[in-house]
Parts: sequence; structure tokens; C-alpha cells
Amino acid sequence: MEAFGRLLDILDELREKCPWDRKQTNESLRTNTIEETYELCEALMQNKSNEIKKELGDLLLHVIFYAKIADEKGDFDISDVCNSLCEKLIYRHPHVFGDDNADTAKKVEQSWEQLKLKEKGGNKTVLEGVPASLPSIVKAHRIQDKARNVGFDWEKREQVWDKVMEEFSELKTEIQHMDADKMEAEFGDLFFSLINAARLYKINPDNALERTNQKFIRRFNYLEEKTIQAGRSLKEISLEDMDKIWNEAKVKGL
Repeated sequence: MEAFGRLLDILDELREKCPWDRKQTNESLRTNTIEETYELCEALMQNKSNEIKKELGDLLLHVIFYAKIADEKGDFDISDVCNSLCEKLIYRHPHVFGDDNADTAKKVEQSWEQLKLKEKGGNKTVLEGVPASLPSIVKAHRIQDKARNVGFDWEKREQVWDKVMEEFSELKTEIQHMDADKMEAEFGDLFFSLINAARLYKINPDNALERTNQKFIRRFNYLEEKTIQAGRSLKEISLEDMDKIWNEAKVKGL
């Protein structure tokens, strides 16, 4: 609590004395907040404790900054933010702070969604709470997760593969017809079904794709470095030679 109080005091002083901090608004900070969130995500993916600590601090600064701006307008302050969160956590955990029984994580998630629908001023529909601005892969996962919490899901997870193959078949048909709009639509359906499969098998699709992104970067960098060491450029070597170097990277575990 002492450290948090010190942080609030420092922000107060910056807001008063620093020209840059003084001119910031919700609108000017918003893009930076998104950037800081992604930097935290990257640190979490890399599992680097010092970087996670640093990025959590950067994101916390944004939280208290928005609260400070609201306080100056007379809307709310950081205490209101904390108390509002406390009340929400207590309300949505009746199995901890009340008499309800939820002895599995699945039951807790189902109860959480039902309570959100009941909250005064809360979501009126199951999917209303999914932010429209979420990246598409994350949004698809959240949509499917919320639908699952109210019982809309496969009876057995193996059934999802029939759906994946169905969507793949429909995509191949549209590719044969070369209808750009329908191809895009079917690609979307295929992605959605694959993300659904990932959810059912407890795989985070965004994390999975990022792992592949990083793997591709490592192997491509190796390919480029080996080519430069040989005094050539990538445009000068054949695809066959590229494949050989790429396989070297795989053998090295890159």
C-alpha cells in the first residue's frame, strides 16, 4: 500500500509539473495503452520475469493515469475503480463470499456469465461483453467460450473435426470457382472452426500462432544469415538451396 501511495503521489506531481504529462488525455493515451498491453503480452510469451515486471508497471501507470484524468473531471478516482472491482469480484464469486457451490473451474465460468447477465446495467445478451475491437483470433475464441458457458457446444470435442473438414471442403469448392468474396467467407469459416477445435483441446490459438511466428522468424533469420555469410543474397539462391538451409535450422532446433 505504501508503494501504491508513492506511485499516486508521483503521478500527481508529474501531472502538475511536467508539460507532457499535463497535456495527456484519454484520447492521447489510448494508442499507447494498446501498445503497452501488447508489450506485456510479448513478455508473458517469453516468460521473462524482469520484463513482465517492467511491462506490468507500464500498464499500471496507464490505469492510474486514466483514473487521475477522471478525478480531475469530477467523475471518479482510483478508489472508486478499486471499490467497483472489489464489489464485482465479490458479486461474481458467490461460492467464495456467499452460500453457492461451485467446485470446478467450469462451474465457476458458467456462474460468472450468468451473473454478468443479471447485473444492473450489465450485458443484456451473452455475446454483448465481447469487445468489438478485439483482434479477430482472440475475439473468435471469446465468442466460442461465452457460448460454451451457456451450453452451446459440442457434446464430444472429437465432433469438431467433422466441422473442420466440412469447412475445408466448402473452401476448396469456392477456390475452384474463384469467387473472391465466397473464398474469403469460407476461409473465415475454416479459421473459426479451427479456433473452436483449439478451444476444445485447451490450446490458446493466439499463443499457438505466435509460437509459429517466432519459429518462422528464427529459421528465416538463420537462412538469411547463412546466405549472407556465403556472400550471396536470398534472391540469388534457388528454392532448393533455401530448403536445405531451412532444414539445417530445424535440425538445430531453431
